[in-house]
Amino acid sequence: MATTQKTAKRSAATDGFTAEEKAAMKERAKEMKRNASAAEDEQAVLDKIATMPDADRVMAERIHALVKATAPDLTAKLWYGMPAYYKDGKSICFFQDANKFKARYATFGFNEAARLDDGNMWPTSYALLRLTAADEKRIAELVKQAVS
Repeated sequence: MATTQKTAKRSAATDGFTAEEKAAMKERAKEMKRNASAAEDEQAVLDKIATMPDADRVMAERIHALVKATAPDLTAKLWYGMPAYYKDGKSICFFQDANKFKARYATFGFNEAARLDDGNMWPTSYALLRLTAADEKRIAELVKQAVS
């Protein structure tokens, strides 16, 4: 019996989801049940950004503005509790604050629908500690390419 308990604990520790991952899945389930308007989805994203720790909130606000200015046809809504930007019902890109999964950096990433293909290998997410003017320019270029 002791062996079975040890195996179960080890399996749960290595194969299970963290509390943060479980919370994200619950958020996603709620998001999928919502029948919100585009304006309500946009407000939910802005509300989520407002709850982020200061450093990430500042970056998320700037990225939100960059994405909306670069690709105004993208709609903002939550995706696993993170700000995400959609085209034709598919998530193109997202911002994940560092606190979301207790990471040491925030992330700006792209999903499969983004048109970033470049040969056999290309990056799909970027670690962010802060944003410089050059970083903002690169993000705008990537978003423009992603929706092309």
